[in-house]
Amino acid sequence: MVGKQKKVLHLFISLVLVLTLLAACSNNSKTNNEPSPAPSKSTTTEGTNAEGNESSSSGIDTSERVELQFYMLGNAPKDLDKVEAQVNEWLLEDLNATVKFNYTTWTDWDQKYRLLLSTGQDVDLIFTAEWTQYQQYAKNGAFMRLDELLPVAAPKLYEFVPQDMWEAVKIDGNIYTVPATYKEYVTGGFVWREDLRVKHNLPKPVDIETFEAYLAGIKQNEPNIQPLAVGQDVGATLEDAYLDFQRQRVGAMPYGLHASYSDPSNIVGYWGSEEHLTDLKRYKSWADNGYFSKNELNETDGNQDKLTNGTAAAMLSDNPTRYNSVLNQMKALHPDWDLAYHPYGLTLGYATPVHPIHNGFAVPKNSKKAERALAFYELMVTDKRYNLLTQYGFEDVNYTVEDGYYKMIGDNTTNGFVREAMNGWAWRNPEYMIFEPSYDGVEAIFNELDKIQVPDIYTGFAEDYTPYQAERAALEQVEKQYLYPLMAGLVDDVEDGLKTFMEKANQAGLEKIQESYKQQWLQYLQESGHN
Repeated sequence: MVGKQKKVLHLFISLVLVLTLLAACSNNSKTNNEPSPAPSKSTTTEGTNAEGNESSSSGIDTSERVELQFYMLGNAPKDLDKVEAQVNEWLLEDLNATVKFNYTTWTDWDQKYRLLLSTGQDVDLIFTAEWTQYQQYAKNGAFMRLDELLPVAAPKLYEFVPQDMWEAVKIDGNIYTVPATYKEYVTGGFVWREDLRVKHNLPKPVDIETFEAYLAGIKQNEPNIQPLAVGQDVGATLEDAYLDFQRQRVGAMPYGLHASYSDPSNIVGYWGSEEHLTDLKRYKSWADNGYFSKNELNETDGNQDKLTNGTAAAMLSDNPTRYNSVLNQMKALHPDWDLAYHPYGLTLGYATPVHPIHNGFAVPKNSKKAERALAFYELMVTDKRYNLLTQYGFEDVNYTVEDGYYKMIGDNTTNGFVREAMNGWAWRNPEYMIFEPSYDGVEAIFNELDKIQVPDIYTGFAEDYTPYQAERAALEQVEKQYLYPLMAGLVDDVEDGLKTFMEKANQAGLEKIQESYKQQWLQYLQESGHN
């Protein structure tokens, strides 16, 4: 009997040792970051991959291979396919997925954007900003609510973005986009060819009068260079920019409405006013003086490209970071050329730092792969491999890092993936960003603007255009048909042309639109404490 008990005891001890060994192996496996089952039916992909880089920390089911459709605005870089191939090699290992990077081009991007969100196309991630009407699209149900998805599918990303930024992008109390965390100023500023200014002893543009004098000097002394780059989107490049500086408006109010930053509750009709007529006559004089082409509405080249290749000498407005990018691309092609910048804020005495809504990515409501999309976007932001590759290309092929600074290999024509070629402003990670030496100048601008910064009280406003959606669509067509030619200087009789535009706009329902918008704006000011 005792012998049998000893045998049982030995068997029990042996079994305990085996179980202990198995547990040790299991723990060792987790230490080496092998996937392990989550408490639920989902499969966790937490840990690091074979190269020792951090992979997704999400707890989602990745058993089925999927292809994600990622949409960005603008033009695709030449070597996008090479970057995409490398991303997909990593992504298959990390999330059992691939991604297709799609671009709208800058031609009629707004119409293409609207179609992507309204026709049920296969889109899993799409760029958002206030200028792509994020607030309106979110309010009208175009995007998926992310409040519950983010902590599950992208917990590291959810922790990475500060809580106040999550709060700032909420529409009606819900999160619909993942904001960028890089603090910058995207307020406007005059941009010009500084080498030509010095060469011809022209004034430095710091206001509209000195800017006009610079344009006149270029026209007189450089007959083969267009003084001002405008492009087909005259609403943004002329009217928006001009009103920001000359009339200090609170934000890019639509439908011909205007309110100043200093008195935001005093919202009035700008279209058809004496101020509007005066401004249109000024644009007309610029066109008549040959400062910009009579063919601007048909242009396909970007305004920044015109500065880079030397076909234009100035822009009415651009932001400091993009100015710096254009400067570096221009210098790579023409080392003896120079570009300069004067931010509006230094003349006006105030500047608003970028609102978190300005750059982001949302998941459209029709996406069938929302969890995987967010897990992938987490990698784009927080994984150094994905972030550096999609922002700068391949090191030692597209760029090198010298003394901590980014240096492009080749120039803008030979390099297939220049800095931020994917227009990846939304997934910038301040911890990984690499700047050119000239960025020290941009940082100096930001430091100056920090001294005069005031809150952005416009971008948090979410318009609900449901009550006037049909009128809004009709008005948009009227703008393009009658107002854009006026701004582009194509209408001989500006006063009569403005009268015609206002008649057509009123027929389209302008009064109804403006009244509804005013009510919403005033309610927002009261609720937010900005009135």
